[in-house]
Amino acid sequence: MLGFRLLGLFLLTISVFTPAESQCSKGCDLALGSYYVQPSSNLSFISDVTNEFITDILDQNHISSADILAVGTRVVVSFPCDCLDAGFLAHVFKYAVRSGDTYSTIASTYYANLTTADFLELSNSYPASNIPDNGVVNVTVNCSCGNAAVSKEYGLFVTYPLREGETLESVAADANLPADLLRRYNLGADFSAGSGLVYIPGRDKNGKYLPLESRKKKVQDQVLLSATPKDQSFDTARTPGGTYENGTGSTGGASFGLAGITVDKAVEFSYEELAKATNDFNIANKIGQGGFGAVYYAELRGEKAAIKKMAMEATREFLAELKVLTRVHHQNLVSLIGYCVEGSLFLVYEYMENGNLSEHLRGSGNEPLPWSTRVQIALDSARGLEYIHEHTVPVYIHRDIKSTNILIDKNFRGKVADFGLAKLTTVGVSLPTQRRLVGTFGYMPPEYAYFDVSPKVDVFAFGVVLYELISAKEAIVKASDSFKGLFALFDEVLSQQDPRQDLSSLVDPRLGDNYPIDSFRKVAQLARACTQENPQLRPSMRSVVVALMALSSTTEDWDVASSYENQGLVNLMSGR
Repeated sequence: MLGFRLLGLFLLTISVFTPAESQCSKGCDLALGSYYVQPSSNLSFISDVTNEFITDILDQNHISSADILAVGTRVVVSFPCDCLDAGFLAHVFKYAVRSGDTYSTIASTYYANLTTADFLELSNSYPASNIPDNGVVNVTVNCSCGNAAVSKEYGLFVTYPLREGETLESVAADANLPADLLRRYNLGADFSAGSGLVYIPGRDKNGKYLPLESRKKKVQDQVLLSATPKDQSFDTARTPGGTYENGTGSTGGASFGLAGITVDKAVEFSYEELAKATNDFNIANKIGQGGFGAVYYAELRGEKAAIKKMAMEATREFLAELKVLTRVHHQNLVSLIGYCVEGSLFLVYEYMENGNLSEHLRGSGNEPLPWSTRVQIALDSARGLEYIHEHTVPVYIHRDIKSTNILIDKNFRGKVADFGLAKLTTVGVSLPTQRRLVGTFGYMPPEYAYFDVSPKVDVFAFGVVLYELISAKEAIVKASDSFKGLFALFDEVLSQQDPRQDLSSLVDPRLGDNYPIDSFRKVAQLARACTQENPQLRPSMRSVVVALMALSSTTEDWDVASSYENQGLVNLMSGR
């Protein structure tokens, strides 16, 4: 049955989408999609379905504000282009089904005809007449990595859905490219059909065409040119015992070749070794998709590992993770094993058997986490954040704390992951003003509107995660005919004179009555303290750790911990 489905996908791809390359052997790290803005679309909506940060969409399209996105225009979104088992190039988006969705609405409304209803039905196990409300649909979008037989000048391509009234000449004129070039890249395509896909050479964020050869060579030169750190004082991390790890010395790590960076305690892998460990980055090995790349399960040198494959354009995020995780080591931070800079950017991490926190709170295939486990995972994560905030020199700010970035090991202990947006600063010195909005909506604090960044940004986001642990709801929830932040929903309830009844209604129904009411209320109070509008009134992560230690203590040491709890809650409300 699987073989028939893959064959059907391949045949449908050939007949409907006219792919630039069939029977592929490997993909490429980056492709683009032309997303037609409809009345039902906005930038948040497009960001949600394509899993791309709004700021990256703005950068790629040179848009200064989300408010000027006009209906009837097109925006470019980016994604990796994989060689799927069926033998064609495509990317598979994961779409969470909403009530009333059909394959037709998913293809035309949500994904702006980057795919078709027939293609969705063939690439999913759900029958068209019975798509479950809480299901996940694989949205397969074809892409191209270029064609040397046509031209070696172009190595980045846009998957372009044709619309009524367009012609070869009009598309070529809009792209400012010769019509004959587009025809040769799309042999047999009818540009006047009003539907279907064609492939158009695209420009990177700098407005430049990428030559085909540059996509195949090592990317180390790109990293060297674009990411030499301005501040080289990041290379010491203070351990709890007061000793220092000097990042400029070598303890067997490999030199990455960047000024100011020596990759300490990390192994440099070859592309061949990583490809073999992931069966050529087979989609069957794919275990996750983040804003900066896909994550694959691997068995590497006899050990389980997770490999993040990142686009060349993610140099800044790649280096951020590399700098943090090769300098900072803690049991509640995910460990970096190694890296590779051949063909794409790769980071190799320890494998976390139980995935991420979001999957356990909302995934239909997992047993509900007991309350005690939720509190323990919160404490573990808080300890990881406390370490990077208060025990490193300079301190780091994660800037993208959310439930999907809290990973769970085989013993159901939590670790903070994904340091691609991490920023460093010096204790006692204000962080320089930034002009690039990063993070995830629902977890961003109010001061982000003024580009004000401090460790209290992570505290706010952690408070939202605490609300998630209580309710199992998303960080953005639908209320009546609009959407609001989960923190705002809880704040309305906690502001009541007697919030007990409404607060109880927000508890994850899968918990039933299996939670101590006193502990639940204290976690809610802690979350509210963390999400206060004024960042100066939010607690430090040290105070958060103290409060959570008290809540997770055993009966035997509860008397010892209670004094810390009382002091911790006092400190929380005073912002210390």
